[in-house]
Amino acid sequence: MDNTGDLRLLLASRYPLIVAEMQDERRFLDILRAAAAPAGLPVWVWTASRGLVRDGGDPQYGTADLRAALDSIAQVEGPGVFVLADAHPSLEEPQALRRLKDLAQDPRAGRTVVLSGPYRELPRELDGLALRWRLEPPGPEEMEAVVRRTVEDLALRGMPASLGEAEVRGLADALRGLSLAEAERLIHQATLRDGALSGDDVPFVRRAKADLLGVGGALELIATETETLEDVGGMDHLKEWLRLRGRALEPAAADFGLDPPRGVLLTGVPGAGKSLIARSLARTWGLPLILLDPGAIFGPYVGESEQRLRDALRTAEAMPVVLWIDEIEKGFAAGGQGDGGVSRRVLGTFLRWMQDRPPGVFVVATCNDVDALPPEMLRKGRFDEVFFVDLPGPDERAAIFRVHLSRRKRDPAGFDLAALAAASEGFSGAEIEAAVVGAMYRAYAASSELTTEEVLAELAATVPLSRSRPDDVARLRAWAADRAVAA
Repeated sequence: MDNTGDLRLLLASRYPLIVAEMQDERRFLDILRAAAAPAGLPVWVWTASRGLVRDGGDPQYGTADLRAALDSIAQVEGPGVFVLADAHPSLEEPQALRRLKDLAQDPRAGRTVVLSGPYRELPRELDGLALRWRLEPPGPEEMEAVVRRTVEDLALRGMPASLGEAEVRGLADALRGLSLAEAERLIHQATLRDGALSGDDVPFVRRAKADLLGVGGALELIATETETLEDVGGMDHLKEWLRLRGRALEPAAADFGLDPPRGVLLTGVPGAGKSLIARSLARTWGLPLILLDPGAIFGPYVGESEQRLRDALRTAEAMPVVLWIDEIEKGFAAGGQGDGGVSRRVLGTFLRWMQDRPPGVFVVATCNDVDALPPEMLRKGRFDEVFFVDLPGPDERAAIFRVHLSRRKRDPAGFDLAALAAASEGFSGAEIEAAVVGAMYRAYAASSELTTEEVLAELAATVPLSRSRPDDVARLRAWAADRAVAA
């Protein structure tokens, strides 16, 4: 969206009261002034610290109080734009609220009053009068200009900072969602970290941005695995699919006409490695991994749950990110019978976002109980593909043993992987890992080295899910037979 063009249209339409939701006040005022200039509209700004000030003028005496400032605005002749910055605490006073409402209902003045700040809820008295408007984050051109300007500034200060055109675009994309001032500070931070600025700083910038944006509440920043997708045993079809989709994240892909990938739903047997894929995918693609916890969304007040979800999704949109939703069926079930419809409204909000979300957020959703998912969740357009992660075959089990033995500082060549793979038939990846760990406890307690025999003994003492709950595994396989692609 063109922020300046949109505001110019609203000002020309003489909207009497606009509520501008934003955090970057300096950038907003610059954009507002640019929108007001073609129409010759003077801009006034009120703050509780300075009072009412016309651009280029001095503060109006005695206008630090909002009521006094509103009285002064009423006496200004001719049209104008009057910004009330962070006025929401003062609007709790009935007289100030009534005075603002009177100004908004005066059709003769041609003035526009703008309430700017992090507004969430408005007084009900302003319903029908106030038009909500949101300042969109800086676009690619704005962010690329900041990158170039900052690189030039660093070079003038003698810092090694030289980026090619593709690297400028990559760094600007990594900074997407920040204010211009935050982006500039983060570029300096990346430069000072190792004494130089290059394209190699992009992963650091992405991780630092996730911290800067205040990921919290329903979102949790997850430390990614040291392993990449190539280190995950099995699931070759899924890994190849993700490898191809990852190429679409390159800047040249947009020039080629490709859209970034949107997401994947991983169903299958519990413990088969679905969550591991999410963690190693983020590492492979060099993106932050953020876990969305649907349980933290629900609040006690009407509309609070939907707003929490929108806030969380808006934060995720501000950065190229892998958004992981573990066991999605538990957070976005179709229910809602006993909660006044809150679950249904939250589900509706999430489904609309899934359909219309902007590029840059790749969703990895895992699911163990597909019957609990609402049918709308599986509709085409929500996910790029649905994969079924089955229990690993013999070769995959051998690969999984190799990974977990190597991770625990053991040489896989010293173990009979074929025997281990044969003895672990019906085991999931998580159960194989548990057997290796259990065998290590046995070996340590016996003051001996880990051997194939110790692992075989641990496998023999374990009852895998495929044997304890065979009907559940059979049901999952039957569902996936004609509804999902084998991983």
